[in-house]
Amino acid sequence: MNVNENLARLSDLSFGTAITIYILAMVLLLAALAGQRQRKLAAADARQAELVGAAVGGPATAPPADDRTPGKLAPQERRSRGEQLAKMGYAVVMVGALVHITSIVLRGLATHRAPWGNMYEFISITCAAGVVAGIVALRKPQQRPLLSFLLVPVTLLMFIGGEFLYTQAAPVVPALKSYWLAIHVSIISLGSGIFMVSGVASILYLVKMRVTEPPADKFWGRILDRLPDAAALDRIAYKTVIVGFPLFGLGVICGAIWAESAWGRFWGWDPKETVSFIAWVVYAAYLHARATAGWRNQSAAWINVAGFVAMLFNLFIINLVVSGLHSYAGLN
Repeated sequence: MNVNENLARLSDLSFGTAITIYILAMVLLLAALAGQRQRKLAAADARQAELVGAAVGGPATAPPADDRTPGKLAPQERRSRGEQLAKMGYAVVMVGALVHITSIVLRGLATHRAPWGNMYEFISITCAAGVVAGIVALRKPQQRPLLSFLLVPVTLLMFIGGEFLYTQAAPVVPALKSYWLAIHVSIISLGSGIFMVSGVASILYLVKMRVTEPPADKFWGRILDRLPDAAALDRIAYKTVIVGFPLFGLGVICGAIWAESAWGRFWGWDPKETVSFIAWVVYAAYLHARATAGWRNQSAAWINVAGFVAMLFNLFIINLVVSGLHSYAGLN
């Protein structure tokens, strides 16, 4: 079938628009994260009022509105500003995800096939899966600003894909004309996207644990001080791996079945197969460590980060540098 050039151009335009929207959302969410400090100050004011009220033997009362320092926001107003920015940023991320998914759908309609037949398309669908997973996993108002950190690798990967790995819309090579392309790659992409959320959460957790008392006079120290507590970050990482792990494993199994159909064997220790299996084992070790006394918290988080690095290595180095049966298409 011929490629629909108009739809292909619309897909490319939507892809670039999605990157722009993600960057805007990142700025809004970082501003909301800065507002976390104001919420902490408001909570401290409320606790201080309660202590004062208890000391004098009466209930704590908030100061009248007329007694406020001119130009200073009330605690409720300080809370509202950060929450509004978080809501705006979260909504912008959802708009970006919608535009991003539209780009993928248009690519598929333009080429009349599953729109993940090369590295550019695979990076696009993996990043889209990561954003959607982040929207779901970080839907609580106090966690939404964390999406700004997820959008950093997403926008970076999309820029690399669009700038250096872009491929014109075209039919896939004959070896990939199989229904397993739609099944195997879509599952692997979804699992990899979820692992992206988990990896970012574990990295933030390790940084938070390492810098337990960030200095107030340093910019990044103030940012770390405004992140959710380390336990919350660790829970996010763990819950997302629980979802992504079986999906990634199912994707590897589907790939083995496809390999038997295409190459006459289920497993041949091809570089792509080998590193995928290693990544799956690393994530299995992470889940085991989270359930083992003495390996929880930081030790387990480091294993999760190792799995995240293995996944990225599998995505780029194996596909683009190492020669193997998968190298011709850049597919998982």
